[in-house]
Amino acid sequence: MDSASAIIDARIRELGDWRGTMLAKVREIIRQADPEIVEEWKWVKPTSPGTAVFSRGGIICTGETYKNAVKMTFAKGAALKDPSRLFNSSLEGNVRRAIDIHEGDKVDEAALKDLIRAAVALNLMGKGKPKSKPKTKARRKSPL
Repeated sequence: MDSASAIIDARIRELGDWRGTMLAKVREIIRQADPEIVEEWKWVKPTSPGTAVFSRGGIICTGETYKNAVKMTFAKGAALKDPSRLFNSSLEGNVRRAIDIHEGDKVDEAALKDLIRAAVALNLMGKGKPKSKPKTKARRKSPL
């Protein structure tokens, strides 16, 4: 079985057009933003070859390719501040947000790195802290 990174490499080569180039660029930006992000390949079905997934403490984002766009979907995008207004798709959802990148679009690398780092921080928030058990009231015994 190939590693997820090898599968992503193969997918980039297979595309062979601007989408492959853009997916490679986005992947490099993700790696630069946080070298501890893990690459995965998920959701393979008979009707889909699968999706590149970038995770740390949970899913950060996916890297999907369509006929006219490369889409980065942030799993918890609705909870992230986006001062540079990178999110331009899936804006109506309560949880996810996406960035559709079309042929010829320029990527604001600094803003994208900031967004990725914020997504990592959100995933890691609270990780490693032991969960406290809910406090229960002690019952007093009746003196009778």
